[in-house]
Amino acid sequence: MPEETQWEAVIGLEVHVQLKTESKAFSASAVRFGESPNTLTDPTVLGLPGALPVFNAQGLRHAITLGLALGCEIRRDSRFSRKHYFYPDSPKGYQISQFEDPICDGGAVEIVRDGENHKVALTRIHLEDDAGKSTHLPGGRSLVDLNRAGVTLCEIVSEPVIRSAKEAGDYMRSLRQVVRYVGVSEADMEKGQMRCDANVSIRPKGQEILGTRTELKNINSFKFVENAIEHEIARQISLVENGERVVQETRLWDSEVGISRSMRSKEDAMDYRYMPDPDLPPLLVSEQLIESLQAALPELPAAAIGRLVTLGLSTDDAANLCSERQKLAYFDQTLAAYGTKPDTKSGGAKLIANWIAGELLRELNQDKRDIADCPVTPEQLAELLTLLSTDVVSGKIAKGVLTTMYSSGDSAQSIVEREGLQQITDTGAIESLVDKVLDENPSQVAKYKEGNMKMLGYFVGQVMKASGGQAKPKLVNELIRSKISGA
Repeated sequence: MPEETQWEAVIGLEVHVQLKTESKAFSASAVRFGESPNTLTDPTVLGLPGALPVFNAQGLRHAITLGLALGCEIRRDSRFSRKHYFYPDSPKGYQISQFEDPICDGGAVEIVRDGENHKVALTRIHLEDDAGKSTHLPGGRSLVDLNRAGVTLCEIVSEPVIRSAKEAGDYMRSLRQVVRYVGVSEADMEKGQMRCDANVSIRPKGQEILGTRTELKNINSFKFVENAIEHEIARQISLVENGERVVQETRLWDSEVGISRSMRSKEDAMDYRYMPDPDLPPLLVSEQLIESLQAALPELPAAAIGRLVTLGLSTDDAANLCSERQKLAYFDQTLAAYGTKPDTKSGGAKLIANWIAGELLRELNQDKRDIADCPVTPEQLAELLTLLSTDVVSGKIAKGVLTTMYSSGDSAQSIVEREGLQQITDTGAIESLVDKVLDENPSQVAKYKEGNMKMLGYFVGQVMKASGGQAKPKLVNELIRSKISGA
């Protein structure tokens, strides 16, 4: 969308999240990814005569957990309806969903807008079962895989308060982070576990009345969400400014060519012929269940970031550590172990954060491993950083020790002792190395005295090389400066 425009975008997102359950929403059919097509079905999923649905209790607990994490009001009495439509990937001829009485009302997703925390209001979260997957082939042929049909979904519906494609992407990222933190879904977008429908309209700036909206269907990546919305805003502006009108319709995003294509006219609620599902009783939620799930909620990302900032981390560093719950847990465990050492310096939080974000993640990324599968335990990393902060080893040596720890599983202390890597802090020993380097490099000493400060780095490097990297760098710097200025 152009920077200078008379138009304002109005965006609302409907995000579908597959909940982490062993079986499907209304039957015992298994939930697994990557199985042969149409092998995970049963009479209930297929809508065969006489098959009766029974709702998955774990799906209910996950939906309530997500609602509590997002600040929703949990309904004590919610109901299922049949949403009728006839597509090949919906064998029953209807979807079981919640229409008038969803499990969760209200709530919000926190994002950062213009450098400040901002809440995107939610309308509701409701439960439903997923459709199958259609694959369209060249020549007009289509294939249908019903393995996904019947999987438990939460649909998170935002208010139409999002104003840009970037904000929509930030909203999706924040929502996914919360979903993963509370453990209700892996939200792996490549596996279709999190998908987005974007409702987009435009209106003149300052106007309250909403324009005609279009729906962009089943977008499965943050980048595609942003690209699709940018394209749709520009498309609608172009239509209106050329005297045409925006048609209410559903469009599919073609990520390969970067355009959307008309799919069908957009249905209204009456087109779905909602009716209460006669085979499913109301969902009655007890206060005891809500209280137990509220008590079990982990620390959420926004609160965790705030806590880490109070420990001295920058907002960016804190957000990096809190991007995944497992990474935050590793940091907290390392900090707890580091803090028990009586001889370490203060300020361990920043040191630990830097090493996790830098050296440790570098090793993990090279090995294509997650931090939950890290061969270096938090206690082992704390021991290494204790050796570093108490000047037992230098920073350069510590990095090498970490690499050895990662590959061998040995402790930092045992590696340092075995390989004789203790840092040299004896002033006399370092002084003799400094004297030798200065004596062997008279022309460089002269350049330094003439004002070429780069020579200091050269001298330090030579002394460190002569010491096998074990001389204390700060002491090396001090002695070089002292020797040359006193010469």
